[in-house]
Amino acid sequence: MRAFLSWSDTINDHEGNQQPIYDIAFSPDGSEILAAVGNQILVYESNEGSLIQTLKAHKNTVYCLDYSQDGKQFASGGADKDVIIWNNKYEGILKYHHNDPIQHLSFNPVSGQVVSCTLSDFGLWSAEQKSVIKHKVPSRILCSSWTSDGQYIALGMYNGHISIRNKLGEEKIRIERSTLPIWALSWNPNPHNDQQILAVTDWSRKLSFFQINGRQVGRDRVLDYDPCSISYFTNGDYVVIGGSDNKVSLWTTDGINIGTLCERNSWVWCCKVRPNQNYVAVGCNDGTISMYQVVFSTVHGLHHDRYAYRDNMTDVVIQHLSTNQRARIRCRDYVKKIAVYRDRLAVQLPEKIIIYELFHDDATDMHYRIKEKIIKKLDCNLLVVTSEHIILCLEKKLQMYNFSGEKEKEWNLESLIRYIKVIGGHKKQECLLIGLKNGQILKIFLNNTFPIEIMKLESAIHCLDLSLSRNKLAVIDEQYICSVYDLRNNTLLYQEPNASSVAWNMENEDMLCYSGNGSLYVKVDDFPSYEQKMQGFVVGFKGTRVFCLHVYSMSTIHIPQTESLECCIRKKEFDKGYGIVTLGVTDDDCEKFAYEALLNLNLDIAKKAYIRIRDLKHLELIQVIERMLKEGKYNKYIIMGEIIAYEGKYSEASQYFVKGGDPQRAIDMYTSLNKWTEATKIAHDANINIESILKKKAIMQQSTNDDLAAASTYIEVGDYIRAINILGSNKAFDKLIEVVHLIDKSEKKALSLCVDYFKKNNETNYAMETLTKMGDIGHLLNLHIELHNWEEAFNIAETHPDIAHQIYLPYANWLSINNRFIEAQEYFRKAKKPEEAYKVLEQLTINSIIEKRFDDASYYIWILSQEHLENIPDHLSYDELSNTDKKSLKKFYEYQKLSEIYYVYYFIQRYIDEPFTPHLPEALFSMSRYILNYGNKHSLPHGISKLYVLYALAKISSQLGASQLSKTIYEKMQQLKIPDEWKESIDLGTVLSRGKLNNDKEELKSVCYQCSFVNPLLNQNGNECSNCFEPFIHSFYSFENLPVVEFSLKDGITEEEAIQLINKDIYIRDLADSNENVQQMKIGNDKENDLFLKLLAGAGRENREEYKSIEVDRETLKSMNKHDVYIKNWNKKCIPIKFYKSVLTDISITVCPLCNHFFESTEYEFSLLQKQACPFCRNKVNKS
Repeated sequence: MRAFLSWSDTINDHEGNQQPIYDIAFSPDGSEILAAVGNQILVYESNEGSLIQTLKAHKNTVYCLDYSQDGKQFASGGADKDVIIWNNKYEGILKYHHNDPIQHLSFNPVSGQVVSCTLSDFGLWSAEQKSVIKHKVPSRILCSSWTSDGQYIALGMYNGHISIRNKLGEEKIRIERSTLPIWALSWNPNPHNDQQILAVTDWSRKLSFFQINGRQVGRDRVLDYDPCSISYFTNGDYVVIGGSDNKVSLWTTDGINIGTLCERNSWVWCCKVRPNQNYVAVGCNDGTISMYQVVFSTVHGLHHDRYAYRDNMTDVVIQHLSTNQRARIRCRDYVKKIAVYRDRLAVQLPEKIIIYELFHDDATDMHYRIKEKIIKKLDCNLLVVTSEHIILCLEKKLQMYNFSGEKEKEWNLESLIRYIKVIGGHKKQECLLIGLKNGQILKIFLNNTFPIEIMKLESAIHCLDLSLSRNKLAVIDEQYICSVYDLRNNTLLYQEPNASSVAWNMENEDMLCYSGNGSLYVKVDDFPSYEQKMQGFVVGFKGTRVFCLHVYSMSTIHIPQTESLECCIRKKEFDKGYGIVTLGVTDDDCEKFAYEALLNLNLDIAKKAYIRIRDLKHLELIQVIERMLKEGKYNKYIIMGEIIAYEGKYSEASQYFVKGGDPQRAIDMYTSLNKWTEATKIAHDANINIESILKKKAIMQQSTNDDLAAASTYIEVGDYIRAINILGSNKAFDKLIEVVHLIDKSEKKALSLCVDYFKKNNETNYAMETLTKMGDIGHLLNLHIELHNWEEAFNIAETHPDIAHQIYLPYANWLSINNRFIEAQEYFRKAKKPEEAYKVLEQLTINSIIEKRFDDASYYIWILSQEHLENIPDHLSYDELSNTDKKSLKKFYEYQKLSEIYYVYYFIQRYIDEPFTPHLPEALFSMSRYILNYGNKHSLPHGISKLYVLYALAKISSQLGASQLSKTIYEKMQQLKIPDEWKESIDLGTVLSRGKLNNDKEELKSVCYQCSFVNPLLNQNGNECSNCFEPFIHSFYSFENLPVVEFSLKDGITEEEAIQLINKDIYIRDLADSNENVQQMKIGNDKENDLFLKLLAGAGRENREEYKSIEVDRETLKSMNKHDVYIKNWNKKCIPIKFYKSVLTDISITVCPLCNHFFESTEYEFSLLQKQACPFCRNKVNKS
């Protein structure tokens, strides 16, 4: 850092006396500077220092000045107690008065508000207000400064206090420093700082920094003089202070003294930094005003791709130029010199030198730690660091110190040292390359006292560098000529003009770059230089990256190597060219270079180049060529043909192959390219069989999706299987049937393959035609079965009974899928697969329950019961049955009951889940009780929700007047887990039921027609009388209790005899006359003479513990009207016939002849009208 005087002026009064300059102010653009001299204001042009204007408006000494941020106004104040506002045309536009002299002025940088400070108060004025607002203060105000956002102002007072106030003048913070005056203060102007920082100097000779909340930042910095003025650079990085020591010093914002900018002959009353420029204006007590330019020189060091430079004068930034990683070291002192070498970093501070080292050996590591400190003040022009030493350069002398600060060696040279660089070497034996002003170039080894002269030029050395192997030296002299020497024989290789700096490539012996006249030049060996525009000068060269320093910043330029590579190719210097490739070139350049090397059969270079761009194709080619050369079978023409073919020059390549005596290689090349005409031509010319070519043609056509052409080619060579597969895969069935017509019927494999394709794609006519040609009736039958052509299949089965058995099982499965289960059972039995019927029905049942289709589940379970019943022999009694038959009988009973329960639950579930139901409330009431009564003695089947049944019964009970039952059910449901959508309804029902009478209507209760006992609505015994245990007979539509009583036969009466006696009534027409499929009970019995009713009335039922039916004799049987009797007969000897007698003959009852369930006749007939079937078993009944 240095400061240069730009201009200076001395102001005297008319008597020649010196006039102190108390304040100066720059215009915002820095073009003008105002100076307060006596009672005048002088306006200077900033660049040259010429006086523009003298303003005379004050009556006494002017103490203070300030410019508004917009540059339209400035203000002045002084001992005459007046503040004058001037416009930028130097015209006074406003004046206002205080009661005391004006000590300081400040414009708000945002609002333009002016604060004027005096001995006892301060005033706030702006163009928007009519009068000045004044605020009293307890002490004289010596200085003031606004924050960059214009929200607060700091006032420095004579009593040592700092008052921080808002823009209305209200005090927010008071900082009590000392009793000595606060002579100068300033806020950091950088608006990007996170916090506003106030720099303060007082006559206790201290510099301090404060946050806006009054908290001090860091410690006090001691000054050895009385400070009079302080000013920040525009970017806020530095601050200048002037005072009683006649100097202006430069400080960092951390309070670190960087050095003295200038020294004057008297006190410095004011110093101000020019806006946005590195200039400082200084006003002194002796009447001189001066302008200094501050130059911040670049302090840096470079070794390979590690670049270190000074930042903010006190920090060191290390940049890895290859990875662009950065690390910052805060030295907290003025950094004078920097040196870098391998893992070492040396930083010279004013009083010491610090040596840093890397934490790790990793080439990309950026973490440094302190290794040693040399606590000595050592002056030098240049600083160099090695592994264990530092080298100080002082004019003609070099001094070597170890890291402990001990001087070990000193070299005195003949001339001034112009250039020095560490070029490597063993630890403690490193070599220094030195250029002197007298043109001498030296090597100095640290372990050698005597320098070694390399050569001596006629003019001074400006810059120099050694190549990678240290065999070549590049030197730039004072005429800016770059000369390159071969040190092995001290011969000049070439010279280049207009060079200011030079650097050899760290990775290539023959490549260097140099810069000059705003251009960068890259040179390889003696090839012409490559040129491109560049700002700055080159300091390093690694691979394809050139490191360029421009002003203070280091940049990396990527250099294309195309031109250099072209030169190597033209001269066929492939080894040298590959050295360029390794630096990093484009893939296109590398590929071109590799191909040229390959054409010249430099296979090693070509292989390495192709590996770099991962060109597997050419690497395979090189392997082929190496193998061919190793075998020694192939001549030059064959090898060149292979290389040229890889580049797509097929015609030329084929000529090489034929010329080399290998036409087959040309044929193989053309067939792989689908060039069949050219391949065939060569084959004809060489008398080679073309069948193999056609096969390859077919394969190629297939690979290019030209499948039909490939099939035709296969047919041409007689490969029918491949042709069939292609045509079948492409669904070209018209073509495929032509193949069937073409080939002989003995080609079973090919014809079978055709059939498979026809079948898969539903081309049944073609499949049948092919099977007919083959004479394969069995497969023809299977085809009809697969297509569900049952009529054709049964026709074939009739003409070929030996294969008829193949149709039964598939047909049975088809019937099951189409819900024709009854028919399916017959064919499952014909196929001897009854278990298949069970599996189908069981799965259908499970699915129906899961899907809540309980009516279907009931139907499937009933069919299962009938299937088990069908498997039981008709003529065997129970004791004569096998275990399997007994199991079937048990399953029959279980499935009968399950089918009834699911049948009933279906209507309950519909009632709850759907808005409408075909059943009356009384029917649903009976259904719900039927399931619950069943559940009292048995577990409810899977899928049946007891809560559904309870909910339905509770709702219907309330409607029908069964209040007690409703209340009981609702209370019971409150103990269960209730769905959210029901909860409100059930809670309401529970409350309403509690408010009703605890009784149930008698007509809702079930009456036993054997003993006349009135049963409770919910029966713990199930669906039977609680008194006599007579099972209730329900109508399987409304589920009302029907007036039917079961009776049994007395000993000695057989079932056949009983049926004959019942049917003997000649007055009753046979049931079949009116209904061929159903039994009905008609009105017309004489109750007074009914022997059966008399038996009911006289039956003893006291202390009965189990059910016992009414026993009737022959006379009673004879007296019965057969229309009042129902016989439940399953036509199995093992299942006894059950007899039932209607006791109320005015109710017409119908029984389904298939499922043996009871119905009220009107309900049954209604179902017939709707569905033409039984409501339960879905048996189709023709009602005449």
